Amino acid sequence: MKKPRVFVSRRIPEASLRPLMQECDVEIWEDELPPPYEKLLEKVEGKDGIISLLTDRIDAHLMDVAGPQLKVISQYAVGVDNIDLKAATDRCIVVGHTPGVLTESTADLAFGLLMAAARRIVEGAEYVKAGKWRTWHPLLLLGNDVHGATLGIVGMGRIGQAVARRAAGFGMKVLYYNRTPKRVEIPNVDARQVDLETLLRESDFVSIHTPLTEETRHMIGRRELAMMKPTAVLVNTARGAVVDTDALYEALKDGRIGYAALDVTDPEPLPSDHPLLTLPNVVVVPHIGSASTTARTRMGDLAVANLLAVLNGKRPPHVANPDVLERPECRRA
Repeated sequence: MKKPRVFVSRRIPEASLRPLMQECDVEIWEDELPPPYEKLLEKVEGKDGIISLLTDRIDAHLMDVAGPQLKVISQYAVGVDNIDLKAATDRCIVVGHTPGVLTESTADLAFGLLMAAARRIVEGAEYVKAGKWRTWHPLLLLGNDVHGATLGIVGMGRIGQAVARRAAGFGMKVLYYNRTPKRVEIPNVDARQVDLETLLRESDFVSIHTPLTEETRHMIGRRELAMMKPTAVLVNTARGAVVDTDALYEALKDGRIGYAALDVTDPEPLPSDHPLLTLPNVVVVPHIGSASTTARTRMGDLAVANLLAVLNGKRPPHVANPDVLERPECRRA
């Protein structure tokens, strides 16, 4: 029996690839950089399944070029803002993704960035490397306390709740805002749901955990940044375009907010000559929220499990466009 043909748009952990290689005819893009769109079109043609990354533009044209035999696009990520979900559903293509398995690792990094910004850890390390450390000084690199401060969480999903649990260990007061109001109760966490304006005005730290949609694009812009405390720290481990980069640069440069700690940027990657990187009150890391060995392997396992389930006529563990499973014309034996 002929094996299904699958394209993997970047090499993922080997342990995750093994079951895929056993059941499918697999082609992997081996370059460090993602395939250019035109090359991606060439590689997906005739494939039954695709394992994609957030760096890949998966639109209606690409799906049509792949062909009517394409059954599944399995995203190696939680977010699927790079995939046209409507186009996939219209073509009876199941889109899988990997929620849950990277929650704790991303929350770890978000809180690590918060701490790094509050206590100016990166600045301190650079200060030592530059040979500037001559003595202990009472006013050297003064930062902000984390314990007892107010943390505002924008987007109280899995990751937002995991960050709130970490905040409890520091005795922080937690405010949260969700675009769709939801009551969240977390053991041992004092969390209060508020509107976005209240959150921005009252929080010492604002951590973003909302997906990127047309509604959330530039959700944090000039108006919102102007509401924040001049000492406030903005942490973003969600998607770069949730924040208006130009507005953020101006707010940081003019001292309207205190600090930004970013795992994601817009554009991404951020060019080395970008104005943001000239500021002392910014920490930027290269989208490493899920970059633990455990998390990335679990992501690979789930991405492969989603793909193989669809190819074997089964319901995948996690579907980003669940409506496709209910459409009569899309049901497969």
